[in-house]
Amino acid sequence: MKRTFLKFTLAACALAAAGVANAQAPLPAGYKAEYRMSLVLGPAFPWGQGGEIWAKLVRERTQGRINIKLYPGTALVQGDQTREFAAIRQGVIDLAIGSTINWSPQIKQLNLFSLPFLLPDYKALDALTQGEVGKQLFQVIDKAGALPLAWGENGYREISNSKHAIKTPADLKGMKIRVVGSPLFLDTFTALGANPTQMSWADAQPALASGAVDGQENPLSIFTAAKLHTVGQKHLTLWGYVADPLIFVVNKDVWKSWTPADQAIVRQAAIDAGKEESAIARKGLVEADHPLLKEIGGHGVTVTQLTPAEREAFVKATRPVYDKWKAQIGADLVGAAEKAIAARK
Repeated sequence: MKRTFLKFTLAACALAAAGVANAQAPLPAGYKAEYRMSLVLGPAFPWGQGGEIWAKLVRERTQGRINIKLYPGTALVQGDQTREFAAIRQGVIDLAIGSTINWSPQIKQLNLFSLPFLLPDYKALDALTQGEVGKQLFQVIDKAGALPLAWGENGYREISNSKHAIKTPADLKGMKIRVVGSPLFLDTFTALGANPTQMSWADAQPALASGAVDGQENPLSIFTAAKLHTVGQKHLTLWGYVADPLIFVVNKDVWKSWTPADQAIVRQAAIDAGKEESAIARKGLVEADHPLLKEIGGHGVTVTQLTPAEREAFVKATRPVYDKWKAQIGADLVGAAEKAIAARK
């Protein structure tokens, strides 16, 4: 019995020593002990959950060679979402899951997804991100200085406010609406008669709570996770006027520092995380009974769903903006997107 116990103890010690040795094994040359990932939103939101999933898959599949720390709130650029892409190119940020909206000031082609009422449904969005248009945009991002690996999703942006239901463009007249830092968003809401006000997401919620702004537009997953019904947002209109895909990227110097095997792991982990994150972002919205809408209505929020005729009035009101920005984004790219949407199945 004593001999058996001694053998067991020695074996256990050997295993423990091996574990310590593995934990302390030196990283490959050029690898950092930790890599910084930038996110606008944290783990309470699908966006942040996508970051957690990506980091976890990479850590597990590289057996700890690549460890990623999340920095939500775009903390690495002091909360300025529009500076994120420049910081990726400069190496301030190692990895990011970024918004096409936030990066559009540096990459004009990403304004494609913010063309008002271009995308009527999820099949239209998928036709772009998973087709030739998505490949073209990845090439543009690559040339701009960062390596794109996969698509994710923030979602279709719906509009809420504290005043009254929005069913017509006239209902927006004079209303102060918080928007992101994009000239296209300013043009769209100005065309609808609203008073758009640019501010970061960190500043938006206090502004809504104080009444400094009347409303905002965001995916419903953000509306619920941020509990916007508690800051006066009692009227919600589903108009699906733009969508906001997310892009998983890596700084190019960081990418080059990894072995080809680890590059392949990080890329596949991004693709897998992107698919899972997109499913999370759509949860409660693609089901027939729309459970997320029921949850929002249960908080005393009046939910308005536009009829096709009501939506068309908004389409017509913003058509000059669409035409103006089609030329700026690139008529060929927008034309390719329009054809892909028309051919969607």
